[in-house]
Amino acid sequence: MPIKVQNNLPAKKILEDENIFVMDENRALSQEIRPLQIAILNLMPLKEATEVQLLRSLSNTPLQVDLTFLTTASYVGTNTAASHLDKFYQNFDEVKHRKFDGLVITGAPVEKMEFEEVEYWDELKSIMEWSKKSVTSTLHICWGAQAGMYYHFGLQKELLEKKLSGIYLHEVLHRRHPLVRGFDDVFYAPHSRYTCVPLEKIREKKELTILAESEDAGAFLVATEDCKQVFVFGHPEYDRLTLDEEYKRDIRKGLTDVEVPCNYYPNDDTTRRPLLTWRSHANALYTNWLNYFVYQVTPYDLDAN
Repeated sequence: MPIKVQNNLPAKKILEDENIFVMDENRALSQEIRPLQIAILNLMPLKEATEVQLLRSLSNTPLQVDLTFLTTASYVGTNTAASHLDKFYQNFDEVKHRKFDGLVITGAPVEKMEFEEVEYWDELKSIMEWSKKSVTSTLHICWGAQAGMYYHFGLQKELLEKKLSGIYLHEVLHRRHPLVRGFDDVFYAPHSRYTCVPLEKIREKKELTILAESEDAGAFLVATEDCKQVFVFGHPEYDRLTLDEEYKRDIRKGLTDVEVPCNYYPNDDTTRRPLLTWRSHANALYTNWLNYFVYQVTPYDLDAN
């Protein structure tokens, strides 16, 4: 939340130079506040687990947030009960007349497929196009980030030699950027994917800025200049045991290319409880996005634009 100070307080300029939002008395008196309208396009098969993870991440703010869960009409998975979808989810046709302060597009377990082979690709393209004018800022996660890179900037994902799974060390590249406010110089975050968008391809796009990257995992956080499009290539919202569940699920399936997630289990002992090493930075990322690029930017009257 912003700090309210007297109009001419000298510290105001110093704080503003540090990207700390300071509201003077005049603006505070005229400010109108309403709940933020955030839509979540949940493309994950286990929707209820993803709901918990994202709600936990988005809840670390004093801002009031009204959530609308979206699912695709062109593809309906079988891992979530139809009654749950009917009760709590809407499809794009039901909300495309609305405007939202923020949109979250999750990952999906389809990354080995070409984008055009994904059953709901045309629908997702329509949603991403709609988001340009109807959403203040869109946060793309994992495969959602790769899909957004491909749709908005023509950057194709590439298949990795093996699955990238584990907790990886990242470096902040632009410390003064509001999205990484409160981050340490280096931080850990989970990744779980078979594909990537190479760093060198992202660097070629002058519209994009890489805010954090990993020597081992590649790009982590990328954004357009106005942060209307934000791309997170990892899974900062993951719970402590999410990678554990994925790893053991793959073992049960008999997959031959499964490796123990990197930097996850103490001493790589899969019988031991994983350490939670990424939660504080994950919370900071979601809070910064909501505060600086949704709340501070969005109009009070969404329908006015």
